[in-house]
Amino acid sequence: MIPEDLRYTDKHEWVRAGNGTSVRVGITDYAAQELGDVVYVSLPQVGEEVALDDSCVEVESTKSVSDVFAPVSGVIAAVNAALADSPEIVNSDPYGDGWMFEVELSDPEELDDLLDAEAYAELIGEH
Repeated sequence: MIPEDLRYTDKHEWVRAGNGTSVRVGITDYAAQELGDVVYVSLPQVGEEVALDDSCVEVESTKSVSDVFAPVSGVIAAVNAALADSPEIVNSDPYGDGWMFEVELSDPEELDDLLDAEAYAELIGEH
């Protein structure tokens, strides 16, 4: 199921807008399933500046190594430290405890360019 309250990228990241100017980012369930069992997640540094489409996370699974791209521009405000010890949370709860990082937005209008749940469902062939 694709949560309706999130925005999505065509690279399979999700964005949850919070109160204010920071957003939480993770990968979709579709991406997590495609990756297979996640065994390691390399997170960005808090305070690091990211630009739209920058590679900022590396996810290693039993199948491959994949990049996660910044869906928005800004400064990394927080990272999910729990993933260091339990990277498999990305598979078991990608929209909840498997979040990866939070970004303090430098351009909130970039959120308008992200896909809604319906458009993302079409992208991955779930109508």
